[in-house]
Amino acid sequence: MTTAVPTVMTTSATGATSTLTAPDGRTVAFDVRGPADGPIVLFSAAAPGSRLFDPDPRATAQAGVRLVTLDRPGYGLSDPMPDGRPCSVADAADDAARVLDALGASEAGLAGWSAGGRVVLALAARRPELARAVAVIATPAPDEDVPWIPEEQRAMISDLRRDPASAPAALARVFASLPPAEYATGFVSGGPGDEALLAARPRLRADLVDMLAESFRQGAAGIASDICSYTVLPWGFDPRSVGARTRLVYGQADQTVGPEHATWWADQLPAATVEVVPGAGHLVVSQLWGDLLNQLR
Repeated sequence: MTTAVPTVMTTSATGATSTLTAPDGRTVAFDVRGPADGPIVLFSAAAPGSRLFDPDPRATAQAGVRLVTLDRPGYGLSDPMPDGRPCSVADAADDAARVLDALGASEAGLAGWSAGGRVVLALAARRPELARAVAVIATPAPDEDVPWIPEEQRAMISDLRRDPASAPAALARVFASLPPAEYATGFVSGGPGDEALLAARPRLRADLVDMLAESFRQGAAGIASDICSYTVLPWGFDPRSVGARTRLVYGQADQTVGPEHATWWADQLPAATVEVVPGAGHLVVSQLWGDLLNQLR
């Protein structure tokens, strides 16, 4: 894999936004927060999501890690795939590997929340030497094995699979009228557990709104690409090939991705442990972030 030298675009009190150029000419944007000599942890966000999200900035600072986050194709400042072609989970994982290579990382802790969990597992499968440890948080299993996609959407996905090349544009049209970011937190939360967490931590709600606003910078390109990656295209990796120790964390009260998904992943991953958090919802990633960093650092 070609190593690109990152270009720093902006810096702030919370970190720096940089870009690199992928072999196909795309810009890949990523943020780095924390001390330069801290252990690297790469975090891949939900769908929709962007590089702006840190699940718990206070816990990240206390852990002393160097947190790396990136925009998947079509989100934030990262270009979509060329010629409108779909992005696969493997494509997103390869972008993450390029970022780690550009930073000179020999290994990293890998954490993925919801859709981001597939990306870090694909990274651990395709570049095992980079995976110090893996955390998969509230990530859905394939709908064919653990049904979770609404029936009306399942029919649309079946149609899109007949012509994958047209799927990103078709999905972008479906999502063209998404609500403003401040009303879109339901994409990544839901249920009483999340409502209680958001009420207790107003900063978290604001951070989610910022993440979503940035994810929609290019309209629906990012979420259309993401949905294609895990519903229309083959994932491009075999979970059974992930040798890194993997922690599966799910909220018992997650109304979108319940603990039954953890059971599926545990059956696939050779070195996985399962933790189900009582009362937690889809935002369990923020509830347990400090503990997860202790494992990953």
